[in-house]
Amino acid sequence: MSIGSFLKIVAAMLLWAACYPLITVGITLAPHLSFATLRAVIAGLALVGLACVLRRPLPSGVGVWATLCVMGTGATTFGFLGMFHAAEFVSPGIATVIANTQPLLAAGLAGIVLGERLQPVGKVGLFIGFLGIVVIAAPQLFSGDQDNYLRGIAYIVLAALGVTVSNVMIKKIAGKIDPLMAMGLQLLIGSVPLAIIAGVTEDPSAIQWSFTFVAVLLTLALFGSALVYVLWMSVLTDVPLNQANAFSFLVPIFGLTMGVLFYGESIGWLKMVGIFLAIIGVLLATRSGTSREPSGKTLPGSMQY
Repeated sequence: MSIGSFLKIVAAMLLWAACYPLITVGITLAPHLSFATLRAVIAGLALVGLACVLRRPLPSGVGVWATLCVMGTGATTFGFLGMFHAAEFVSPGIATVIANTQPLLAAGLAGIVLGERLQPVGKVGLFIGFLGIVVIAAPQLFSGDQDNYLRGIAYIVLAALGVTVSNVMIKKIAGKIDPLMAMGLQLLIGSVPLAIIAGVTEDPSAIQWSFTFVAVLLTLALFGSALVYVLWMSVLTDVPLNQANAFSFLVPIFGLTMGVLFYGESIGWLKMVGIFLAIIGVLLATRSGTSREPSGKTLPGSMQY
């Protein structure tokens, strides 16, 4: 993995980690799915608008558009719907653990669709990384004070599955389509079902259009969605999905660090152990942890390195 790809991945994980406190603020000022829809639409319009200004080509071919629809439905519709609603029912600790099953799910799907195979060291790395996240979230996992627990779990699983499928599809077309146009279109496509569900189940007029809400919305849309998705697709052009995905175990670590720096939170010994395990897991999974099927066995649509 090149230094450039490494820095892009770390930047993407930092941006994703910064989204959690912003979402927490935003859902107190607007209905959940209305907030999620606005985030997706603004991010999508920003990327597509920039792509048009730069005269980037529109996607062509039924297969490419079908892939964009799957990406949008997975990452934007299911991903946003699941995570925004899960905040009502499940503690951040439980949400973090279940959401971080995504690299494990993606490892299996990437083997089927992309021909990527985890070597034993990569499998061990993913397991250790996930174990680290469990240790970090252990105090909240066993607090036992969550209402509608199963409903919240269902929302998070929905989000994790959606993001998993989307990541595999992004990897499949990375390098074959302009990233600005691809990420902008998938956000806009995914926002349509969100808008329909929000219109049926919520009152969009309940949005509190304050300076705080607008600032949170624009930051999430432009940096937490538009920029981070372009960085992520750029990375997947050159890096196997399983290696890049292993870095998602760092998101809770960055979140904890932000809590210490900006909110005066403390990190106990249990969380320190979890952080250590997560970092070890990332290192193992990203050091020759993935192999490719021989060229003659590579599935259609998968990419060569």
